[in-house]
Amino acid sequence: MIYYCNFEISLYLSILMIKTLRFLTMKRLIPFVALCCFYFGTTQTQSFDINWGESITLSTNNSAIELPSFDSKNFNFSHKNGLTFSAQWNISGRLDERSAELKSIESVEISKTDLKQLPLATIPNKPSLRVTNAVYRNSSKGQLEISPIFFENGILKKIIRFSISYQTNTQSRRASRTTSITSSNLKSGDWYRFAVDTTGVHKLNKNFLNSLGINTNTINPKNIKIYGHGGRSLPLLNSETVSNDLIENTIQVIGEEDGVFNDSDYILMYAIGPKKYNSENNSHINPYSDISYYYVNISLGNGARMSTATEPTGSANVIYNSFHNYKFVESDTYNIAKMGRRWFGHRFYVENVRAFSFDFPNLITSSPIALRVYTAAASESSSSMQLNVNGTTISNFTYSAIDSSILGREGFFNGLVSNTSETINVELSYNNNGNPSASAYLDYISIEAECALTSLGTQFEFKHNDTSTQFGIGQFEISNAATISQVWDISNPYQIQFYTNTDAESEFSFKTTLGTLKTYQAVGPDFYVPRKTSTTNIPNQDIKGTVFLDAQGQFKDIDYLIITPNFLKAQAERLAQINRTQNNLNVKVYTLESIYQEFSSGMQDIGGIRNFVKYVYDNASTPSKKLKYLCLFGDASFDYKNRTSNNTNIVPSWYSTESFSLTTSFISDDYFGMMDSNEGSMSNNNKLDIAVGRILAENTQRAKEMVDKIESYYLPENYGSWRNNFLLISDDIDEFSDRDIQSTTEEIAEDVKAEKPFLNIQKIHADSYVQETSSGGARYTLVNKAIFDALEVGALVVNYFGHGGEDGLAAERIFDKINAQELNNPSKLNCFVTVTCEYTKFDNPLRETAGEYLFWNKKGGAISLITTTRQIFIFVGTNFNKTLSQYLFSYGSDQIISIGEALRQTKNDSVISGQPQRRLVFYIGDPALKLPIANPDIRVTKINDEDINATTQVLKALDNAKIEGIVTDAQGTVLNNYNGVLTATIYDKNIQRSTLGNDGTRDAAGNLILLDFETLGEVIFRGQASVTNGQFEFEFIVPRDITVTEGNGKISMYSKSETPLSSNRGYNYDIRIGGVNLNAPEDNTGPNISLYMNDENFVSGGITNENPTLLANLYDENGINTASGIGHDITAILDGDETNVYKLNPYYIAAVDDYQRGSLSYPLRDLSPGLHTLTLKAWDVYNNSSTQDIQFVVFDENVSLKLTNVLNYPNPFVNYTEFWFNHNSSDVLDVSIQIFTVSGKLIKTINGQTNIGSNTSAVSRDLTWDGTDDFGSKIGKGVYVYKLKVRSSSTGRQAEKIEKLVIL
Repeated sequence: MIYYCNFEISLYLSILMIKTLRFLTMKRLIPFVALCCFYFGTTQTQSFDINWGESITLSTNNSAIELPSFDSKNFNFSHKNGLTFSAQWNISGRLDERSAELKSIESVEISKTDLKQLPLATIPNKPSLRVTNAVYRNSSKGQLEISPIFFENGILKKIIRFSISYQTNTQSRRASRTTSITSSNLKSGDWYRFAVDTTGVHKLNKNFLNSLGINTNTINPKNIKIYGHGGRSLPLLNSETVSNDLIENTIQVIGEEDGVFNDSDYILMYAIGPKKYNSENNSHINPYSDISYYYVNISLGNGARMSTATEPTGSANVIYNSFHNYKFVESDTYNIAKMGRRWFGHRFYVENVRAFSFDFPNLITSSPIALRVYTAAASESSSSMQLNVNGTTISNFTYSAIDSSILGREGFFNGLVSNTSETINVELSYNNNGNPSASAYLDYISIEAECALTSLGTQFEFKHNDTSTQFGIGQFEISNAATISQVWDISNPYQIQFYTNTDAESEFSFKTTLGTLKTYQAVGPDFYVPRKTSTTNIPNQDIKGTVFLDAQGQFKDIDYLIITPNFLKAQAERLAQINRTQNNLNVKVYTLESIYQEFSSGMQDIGGIRNFVKYVYDNASTPSKKLKYLCLFGDASFDYKNRTSNNTNIVPSWYSTESFSLTTSFISDDYFGMMDSNEGSMSNNNKLDIAVGRILAENTQRAKEMVDKIESYYLPENYGSWRNNFLLISDDIDEFSDRDIQSTTEEIAEDVKAEKPFLNIQKIHADSYVQETSSGGARYTLVNKAIFDALEVGALVVNYFGHGGEDGLAAERIFDKINAQELNNPSKLNCFVTVTCEYTKFDNPLRETAGEYLFWNKKGGAISLITTTRQIFIFVGTNFNKTLSQYLFSYGSDQIISIGEALRQTKNDSVISGQPQRRLVFYIGDPALKLPIANPDIRVTKINDEDINATTQVLKALDNAKIEGIVTDAQGTVLNNYNGVLTATIYDKNIQRSTLGNDGTRDAAGNLILLDFETLGEVIFRGQASVTNGQFEFEFIVPRDITVTEGNGKISMYSKSETPLSSNRGYNYDIRIGGVNLNAPEDNTGPNISLYMNDENFVSGGITNENPTLLANLYDENGINTASGIGHDITAILDGDETNVYKLNPYYIAAVDDYQRGSLSYPLRDLSPGLHTLTLKAWDVYNNSSTQDIQFVVFDENVSLKLTNVLNYPNPFVNYTEFWFNHNSSDVLDVSIQIFTVSGKLIKTINGQTNIGSNTSAVSRDLTWDGTDDFGSKIGKGVYVYKLKVRSSSTGRQAEKIEKLVIL
């Protein structure tokens, strides 16, 4: 194209256009004279200010760097690229990235001390500008990055203001469809697959074809076709995708002319193996596969055949009698840091000197060799390596010591080396500087050397690098060529042309046009033989042609794709059906195996997955109906090739080539959600078009458990007032660089409170609790207990901000991976947000993380996680957390988007989109899952019969309070047909608190860093009321323990309707609370208490497992006190240990329409085997107390399965009895009851399971009998014996008991 800038032709673009036309002409893509395409654009300018401030310290768990800083939304830093200023702005259409240039710069001089710890090596000699398009779905933006600090004539400067110019066009970003819907080549015909592991000319003879299952006696060889991409990994960039289908390769079929495949006939083809240099990976080895696949297709129609090359007429301008020969050594055995896609081979550990020999026959010694050597080392002290070539030292690599964030250091050489020998010996000598634990590794050595173009009698590949820079006609001259039958032009390996050495001449030459780099294959008498695979016959499939068809064969846009391996497909289909039913989405499930077959030539390749997703995205009927959600259903691993024991490479993810730094080496599923043509490189301008989530499951059992959790999330028992709770947790301030942790958490809390006032904001600032000292270091026991209580009471979202790691949250272990497994919050699953270091580094199969355990918890845990896989700077986490909250809670709207979509929009937000570390934030879970925020609205209308808007009443201690209200729609209209149950929570006035400064961390002025904050008041009543025709009312007695000072409390309300299943929410801040009713009637009697373990059939002294649930039913004529007055909490003490008191106030709730009665359920954890006594104490609102004891015996279910109290009731019976027994298992047990006569004859077998629908009860009464035998006949009166046998399917343990029964 020729660009016009303000109606003037830009010279540099004209030159570029001419070169492009010449290239296209030589490629035979268009005739030169046929292209007359002009493009009109407009010039735009954009100005930017860089507002420099004080220096900033970027810190993680165990690293910190101080840097000059400016506005956080524009600030970006990486150890590799240094400091950059990034910005994003709206544009109409697209900008021409090549036209962008700096127009003006204002800068000031700075000193080296102003750099703080900014590495000098990252500072350029002039401002480095990069301007790109940043597009996603219906948004089009410009994005720039510039180095704000630079050298000018050796003087350091920083930019304070600059402007750029660029050209834009007003073309629409993309039409509704950018590709066409086509059928796959695999749709019809017979298909057979084989493998190759070497690049070159391969021979397929009759015996080999027969071994694939092809009956060569019945086929016409002209119908043989061969398809395949070859062994190179697919391009990462969308625009470089060659095909979304298997590509037919041109071949030669020797002897096909007679239409019969004779015994002497054979196929010659050029096949590409998995080892060939790829600049995207800086590697010669396909990262995903060690073999490449090709396909033989037998179908009607002639197959593609190689054609004779047409040589240009005229004399040659350049003669080539030499070529550039390329050899390398590389293996992929070690991944030093267990992250990133760089793998290393030879290890320098015991053997610290290694030599490698390369032979280059007919070397032209006057031409230097191009040598590349890439190495790395991992040592806690500095080390070095010497590079010698033929005894001459070429370079020395110095490796800095690794640290807690940088787990490897690179050393490399890339340059020209003089050489006079055909044998090139490369020696590497590692000096570990006396550190015996140090190791070094070779990535690869490659040598490109110019050699005489002389055949050695075998096939070989050749090229000459000058063909791309010279023009006219070039002639290649091969000597000793008698054994060379043909030369194939393999520049396009799918459309090969050949030159024939007809007379087996010793000197063979051919001519070609110059201007592009061309590669050739000399065909000798030797051929490679392909490999037969375990599965050769490939069934027909047609993903591309059928993906949009519904059950009736009609086109239907797809909302949601799930991609999974075959063995997990059944569970993935369950997840799909959940989303069809619950979210009305059109969901399709496709297996990796079928995707690879069609999109990546049968090989594992993340590019094949992405190309399939993009095919679906691009072919939507309209832009608004493009694919929205993608779920990768399966675990992932840093090891694509299963070199690691217990590997979890189920659904592969994208990895960076940076493979050493915990702050810049990423795993990211974002790669699969970037659909624009300029995306795929994972640079900052690549934006997410699709919300992507991942289900971490490595086997069918785990997959089932995770889908079970998601399915349960929609069940009626999961509805509850806990969905009005938002829990925030902050780390304490260990260092000055941590100072933003608490304030950010507080800011998010207050912002959400202002935007969503119906939510109950619960704050756990760790530093507001007393820190304790233990043998393992500083600990916060009460914080751990507070987190457990808050999670088990239930929270819609949990947001932790602070330090963390694979083992849990905070250096003080306030919630670790053991806690994540112990958590018992069924039916109260939260979205767990942890923008902290490595909390869910799930891609290392050798070490399971706290985040994984939280997600995998079968008894509860999290329904989903927004979490990190690597170390993240606190600075980045601060901005990310603030921005995420805006989308997660839909600020300014009642329209809730899915959690995955909230994360997508967060990553695309201008505040975040310039941060590379946004890539390490993952969404674990179903990307279409929405926070179950209830519908508006519930409104209080009266307090004690007075209009809420007019009342001056103050609820005093011991007052009788009556609250009335209505359930409405969003517009305030009463829902007259609404019937359900309301849960109301009345909070006392807010409480003012402050952190304690436990670690003594001070600010720059020397002041202790403290945070003053406000929390919700104590709960003075939590009860339930019936909602009838949209109306409700409830009563309670205000506890004596309220704070006397008068002020506003809060009423939080949540209602649930069964028909249809729905929920509403509301709040009120107008309620006034304070003072004391001095005329209240007397009450001197404490509550009545009934205690049970696991269910109300439990009898004191019975057995439980190690994690029983305490149940308590309480009654008092004036109600139970939950206001947390000093010494007046509901408490439990186990075995008399008064140092470890369980506070149970949050677990208590009054019964429906009865404030006098209520119950609580509290999960106990990890109790030791043996007899235990639990004492519960409760107070009424008048502060009268009562206590009650219960005893139970704990048996370790992992040691033995115990049965007690085996009986049938009633006994004797006539035609109905129930079988009762106690057990100590938390699992559902398989039960078998065999009934015998007293003589031992078996007459009846009853099979069943315990506790269907609940895993908490230790008492079973699920199996019944009507007194008939196995044939349905009534048996006679008398005494019978039965054997009750139970078995745990998860542990395999079993137990049995024998008892008697009597039939009347």
